[in-house]
Amino acid sequence: MPELRAPAFPADVIPIQYHFNMLNDAARMDGFETAIALAVRPGMRVVELGGGTGVLSWFAARQGAARVWCVEKLPEMVVAARAALAANEHGDRVTVVNADAEDFLPPEPVDVVICEMLHTGLLREKQLSVIGSFKRRYLARFGGPLPRMIPEATLQAIQPVQQDFAYHGYLATTPLFQDARSLHQTRTVELGPPEVFQAFTYDQVLPDRCAMDRPLAITRAGIFNAVRVVTKNLLAIQPSGPSPEWIMGYLVMPLATPLATPFAVAAGDKPHVSFDYRPGDEINALTSSLLVTARTLDPSRSAAG
Repeated sequence: MPELRAPAFPADVIPIQYHFNMLNDAARMDGFETAIALAVRPGMRVVELGGGTGVLSWFAARQGAARVWCVEKLPEMVVAARAALAANEHGDRVTVVNADAEDFLPPEPVDVVICEMLHTGLLREKQLSVIGSFKRRYLARFGGPLPRMIPEATLQAIQPVQQDFAYHGYLATTPLFQDARSLHQTRTVELGPPEVFQAFTYDQVLPDRCAMDRPLAITRAGIFNAVRVVTKNLLAIQPSGPSPEWIMGYLVMPLATPLATPFAVAAGDKPHVSFDYRPGDEINALTSSLLVTARTLDPSRSAAG
């Protein structure tokens, strides 16, 4: 019997079987649909970088965009996107291009660029490098102004938490994702509020690091054994009225290294948290750079290891 081997995908490529989850993510779909409806007008030209199934390109076509280029690197996703678009009204306005989004430029200036190559913490996927490359090459070929970007801004925060890592009595202190729409995470105790460590807009110079080096406020006693990464994308900034946004799934990172181990905290404590990684790095880049030290207001109370 021949040996069965799974295809080797680059770390930043999302295999086709995971795209259903993205289509089924109501928060993601609602946010982008609203943002595209606000940004795209009839007759506009639109590029989507990293198009996947083509659904965001289709939203733009449905709004009356004259031309839409949907750029997708993975050949099997190109086939799937073309088939899906052919089955939907207005799909004929979308041209699916099999190319690396980091290298693609449209044949003419465009009005809107959509790019959803996002991962919580800006880890793993190439959102910033793809958009940065596009902006540099677009300005060199066409001059300004730049097209409108969707999303338009990203904010990132870190929150101290006490996380239950035991599953049916089996302890496994591994990173995990949580649904950001769930108001109550039964296995998580929030020890303090999320604190923003990064905020930027895509029309400005993009950051080359995701880093933090400061205390976190503790407002509730517990065991500080994990940090929760919160990534919120402002998809279309509106001068008045609410702006559509997408808060991605929370990423809970355990304190499970020699530089970041669990300890007891009380309200008023200010443990110091630092990390430093590049956008697009693997999750272990955050893990390996995460340094957490106990700093309490009461020097008579020592941290428990």
